[in-house]
Amino acid sequence: MKPSYVLLLALALPVSLVAQQPSGAAPANPITTAFRGRILGFHRNLAQAFDSIPAAKFTYKPTPAQQTIGFVAQHLVNDNYFFCNNFGAMKGTRAVRDTATADSVKATWPKEELVAQLKTSFKFCEDALAQLDDAKLAEQITMTFGGQSRQTARANMVLGHALDLGDHYSQIANYMRLNNMLPPTALPRPRPAGN
Repeated sequence: MKPSYVLLLALALPVSLVAQQPSGAAPANPITTAFRGRILGFHRNLAQAFDSIPAAKFTYKPTPAQQTIGFVAQHLVNDNYFFCNNFGAMKGTRAVRDTATADSVKATWPKEELVAQLKTSFKFCEDALAQLDDAKLAEQITMTFGGQSRQTARANMVLGHALDLGDHYSQIANYMRLNNMLPPTALPRPRPAGN
C-alpha cells in the first residue's frame, strides 16, 4: 500500500469514528475539514516563524549541504503554488520575475519580499482549499512535475501539501532552535482567565 494512502486512511479513520458518535450530526466533509484545519495551522505557524526570524538570519544554514532560511521561504512559495493549483479550477498567478528567476537567486531576496510572497501563497492556498469537498478528493487529475505528467487522485495533492508544510515547519523549527529561538509551537500558551 502506498504511504500516501496509509496516511489518508490514518487521517480518515478517526474522523469517521467521530462522525459515527451519537452526540450529534457529523460535520459536512469531515476529511476535507480535517485537512483544512491542519493545513491552515501549518500556514499560521510557518508565517509566525518566518516573521520572527531576523532578516540577518535568512542566510543561515546549519551545514553547507543544507538550505538557507531564505531558500526554504522561496521553496515553500513554489511548493504552495504547485500543490494548491491542483485543488480545483482556481489557479494562482505569479509575476514572470517570480517564476523565471533561479531559486538560488530568489533565496537572497530581502526578508520582507520573501515573507510577503509566502503569505500571498498561503492566502491563495486557503482560497483554493475552499473549492474542495470530500467527493472532489477522489477525482483524478493530471499532475505534471519535472516535465512528466501522470494521473493521480486530487487527495494526493492535498495530502502532499500537508506533508510538505509539516516537513518544512520541522526544518525551520530546528533552524530556529539552533539559533536560540523558540518556534511558534514551543512558545508558552496563554492561560485561560481565572486559572
